[in-house]
Amino acid sequence: MQIWLVGDGLSEVEHSKASKGTIFIPFSQFPPKKLRKDCFYHYTPAMATPLSLENLHCCENWLPSRVMSAWRIAGIIHALEGWNERECGNIMSNIEKVWEASLRHGFQPLKTITTST
Repeated sequence: MQIWLVGDGLSEVEHSKASKGTIFIPFSQFPPKKLRKDCFYHYTPAMATPLSLENLHCCENWLPSRVMSAWRIAGIIHALEGWNERECGNIMSNIEKVWEASLRHGFQPLKTITTST
């Protein structure tokens, strides 16, 4: 079994070179454009939303219900915490600080780690 970390630049040629049973873990906002039936795909960076968040069914069509992308969650956490700094380019907030705030506001790591077509 192989594990591949992939971004938006994954080409069809590279994708086809993966052996059967490979696990693809995307680190970009969007999943690979095509999925192979003989491989497994982790969700894009995301978390389960708090149960207190109402009227939420789906944010991105490639994620399960009540799961939100890390990018959307970051915006919500920044607003809830009153953080004014902007994260762009090489400027990032302290990962531990953001992780703790996410958990404190009820966001949770995903329990399901892989999907297959």
